[in-house]
Amino acid sequence: MKNFLKATALLAAGLIALSGCSDPGSAPANTAPAAWPDAGTKLDGVNLTIWAAQNSNSVPKSVVTAFEAKTGAKVNVVTIPDPYEQGVQTKIATGDKPDLAFWQPTASMLTAINATTNLQSLDGAPWVEKLKPAVKDITGILDNTRYAALITSPAVEGVYYNKDVFTKAGITETPKNWDDFLAAARTIKKAGTVPFFEMGGDKWATQWWVQVQLADAAKNGLWDKVNQNQEKFTDSTILTAVQNYKGLIDEGLFNPNIKTATFADQADALLSGKAGMAVQVNSFFGQLQAKADTAELNKKIGFFPISPAGNVATVIPDQSNALIAFKTGDSAREAAARQLLSYWMGEGYQDFVSAQKTVSLETDAKDSADVPQALLDAAASLSDSVGSMQSLAVANPDLYLNLADMIQGTKTPQQVTQETQTQFAQLAKAQGAAGF
Repeated sequence: MKNFLKATALLAAGLIALSGCSDPGSAPANTAPAAWPDAGTKLDGVNLTIWAAQNSNSVPKSVVTAFEAKTGAKVNVVTIPDPYEQGVQTKIATGDKPDLAFWQPTASMLTAINATTNLQSLDGAPWVEKLKPAVKDITGILDNTRYAALITSPAVEGVYYNKDVFTKAGITETPKNWDDFLAAARTIKKAGTVPFFEMGGDKWATQWWVQVQLADAAKNGLWDKVNQNQEKFTDSTILTAVQNYKGLIDEGLFNPNIKTATFADQADALLSGKAGMAVQVNSFFGQLQAKADTAELNKKIGFFPISPAGNVATVIPDQSNALIAFKTGDSAREAAARQLLSYWMGEGYQDFVSAQKTVSLETDAKDSADVPQALLDAAASLSDSVGSMQSLAVANPDLYLNLADMIQGTKTPQQVTQETQTQFAQLAKAQGAAGF
């Protein structure tokens, strides 16, 4: 997640480079692969390359080992240094392509990599019909063509909370809407604990506070209006969310060290009970899992989605959630890449889920027994979720940087939204979006 956010300011330049200075949406529609090879087809002498980020390079290990043994293929996982997305785009612009790569499967990031020209269509993939309804078509699709294979449950913006802090404050059930959420925070503060913990020093998660407030509006078409330049970040919907965020900070509901606190600090504070809640995504729970086992996490940490009127989750798939397959010009390798995906999401999927201690996306594969309940609850919230800015907007401006500046006291909410809107319009225009 962090890697993607650092790279957003470079998307416009990447789009132009990847599309040969043409409209990235102007390429002819992709056609489905001619065939999906049987997962056990022998591939002696075939070498495949998978590009991965530093936080996803170990994900393929169990699958690659089993696939190599089964087929005779050789699969090399290459780590692209952070910022990952920027590095991938730069390599592809020079003609360097892998066979497969981890990639954020949102429409904006598929556009950024010029999917119609660079990627194989995954339409007709044999595993698609086995995906649970909540995730089958949630992401990975651009202009009605499937380009990404979702392998793990997409990240969700929501609230992780410390159960002991809630009990100490006399809170017996999780909040059912934004007003309940704030009432719980004020109750926790009265009980002597910091209600909310924010990582203003590391910056990248600041925008979750704004985006969860926009969940109901997103369900009603907010980002469609923003994409068509019919609504702006400076208009009341988004501006009010930013103002609300600042108001809660000014009220003293956050950690006193909000300006310097880090991602690691946030995990420590929630796990220890020094703070009651954190608005975060799935990668945050990875920090908690590194510090405590499943039994302790089940005892201490819970999750609930939040939106103004209820409990609508905001989904934001990241690059560790999905794989894309490239058009390399080598038909044998392209077929082998599809075969690896077919194996991964077919007979190899249950072992993958178990090895990753993760949630299954398929109806005939079981969740790992080692998945903490909070992550199961996050996955369950996908059934009533809505896409994030990254998922639904045509471009992704540096909202988080502007919000971090607001936390530091160098920007007002009005300046945050104005600078975000200016950058959004520039990016949208560079992509050829209508109305900009």
